[in-house]
Amino acid sequence: MENMNITRRSLLAASAGVAAGASVSVSSLLPKYQFDRRPERSRVVILRVDHYAQHLEDLLDRGLRVLSSEVAGQTVLLKPNLVDYLPNDAVNTHPSLILAAAACFRRRGAKSVAVADGPGHQRDTQLVLRESGYEECLRSEKIRFVDLNRDQLVRRRVQAGYTALKYLWLPRTILEADFLVSMPKIKVHHWSGVTLSMKNMFGVVPGARYGWPKNILHWMGIQESILDVCATVPVHCVIADGVIAMEGNGPLNGAARHMGSIVLSNDPVAADATCARLMGFEPNRIPHIREASRFLGNSCLSCIEQVGETLSRPAVPYQVVADWEYLRSAEHHLRRQ
Repeated sequence: MENMNITRRSLLAASAGVAAGASVSVSSLLPKYQFDRRPERSRVVILRVDHYAQHLEDLLDRGLRVLSSEVAGQTVLLKPNLVDYLPNDAVNTHPSLILAAAACFRRRGAKSVAVADGPGHQRDTQLVLRESGYEECLRSEKIRFVDLNRDQLVRRRVQAGYTALKYLWLPRTILEADFLVSMPKIKVHHWSGVTLSMKNMFGVVPGARYGWPKNILHWMGIQESILDVCATVPVHCVIADGVIAMEGNGPLNGAARHMGSIVLSNDPVAADATCARLMGFEPNRIPHIREASRFLGNSCLSCIEQVGETLSRPAVPYQVVADWEYLRSAEHHLRRQ
């Protein structure tokens, strides 16, 4: 399959126009896509979860039934946002949610369920597991963990052309999974605007080959690299942890903020667009979400069926660093009933 010939300059020029409030026709800047994974309509489930002590397994099972996520006989791989061992519930996907998801997929007949990540900020993954509480939780339920920074690698052709990378070396564990679940922590990000299910996929790119914190992807452009990785490694399900989210100078040094939501979808673009709206942002002002909605999934409200809690805006939009102030939108702010 031929790569798309979009340039970083074109993507960022379009983004700058949106940020300035200009009317930019990105279609004139972008190539004709070689594939289109967008469903006609996407379904997103918003669960109200006020704290991690709730019956997460039952809640997730209800959401997965709404999504018709069938995993009987399949190998399921959960990809959390495991960043650092900071003692803050807003940094990593909460281990209680990981355990609940694993139990749900086992209950639904999965052949196996494992957890895998390749942390970008700390090279000692075992230390991150131990200090974040993951090691004890996973051991208690006999759940295997794979360090994607050290896994055996397979070369795959990049399925888009947003960066200069023609191939990605990817962990065999990721490529061999039948059902890949992105489980991000809902956070503001000082470089990408937000870090949600698509940005979470940076963790599948091995630091042992691409550097810490995934330096080569940063050099190629974060927005562009997100698109190339997500086009090459399809996500089958999203379970986003917004019980405690993060605002401000994320993904590490921001402030914890109670959102009280878990967002599920089989469409990562729709999931991320919904999470952005829950933070008080206009998703199509976030370059990688806007661009992914052209070929990977749906971001438009008219193409998303919301199930569960009412999509609602916060009374005060989430705080962002100065470069991302333009994300806030009055048009799509919806108040929680």
